[in-house]
Amino acid sequence: MRTPTNLTNLIEKFQHESQNPTEKPKIGILMGSKSDIPIMKGAAEALTNLGFKEYTGKPTGEKFSFETHIISAHRIPDLLYAYSGTAAKRGIEVIIAGAGSKAAHLAGVCASIAYPIPTIGVPIHEESIGSVIGMPKGAPILTVDSASSYNAGLSAVQILSCKYPELIEGLLELHSQRQESVVSASIELHKQGLSSYLNES
Repeated sequence: MRTPTNLTNLIEKFQHESQNPTEKPKIGILMGSKSDIPIMKGAAEALTNLGFKEYTGKPTGEKFSFETHIISAHRIPDLLYAYSGTAAKRGIEVIIAGAGSKAAHLAGVCASIAYPIPTIGVPIHEESIGSVIGMPKGAPILTVDSASSYNAGLSAVQILSCKYPELIEGLLELHSQRQESVVSASIELHKQGLSSYLNES
């Protein structure tokens, strides 16, 4: 089987970065297809809200950054193996992997290869949940609800905050903002009444 040149180049890139890392994103976001982007962008949104910058090959100048890749466990397993196998050497400390369809194997395979780096699985569809959470004993994976990549992003930062306590303040501030939003909505609803509130919304 002939391997595309750009695939070989990307595999070598991961291997090279593991030897001479110029930038070390702490979180990797993986998805199996570009069709998963609308779901998986929630993880990037959560990280951005918490002050993380996206690493796109150029130094971000920030201590906390993340990277995104499309890697299919079924169509380009060699690339998944290269990414997951070099993740620790490249500075990745948590992986978020979105997997779709009934054969949603990306997150599980990634978790097995990258172990002991924690992997958070995001089932893209309801039908993907069983494939993502169904890991055997000794092959752990953390899993959020279907399409809940935003929560996966928050969970990744919670994990990192055990090592980097400076992240705790951002988590608490974001949580406080969400509480305030709910309280404000409750006050407005009670003040206007349901009918008027719905008309304005």
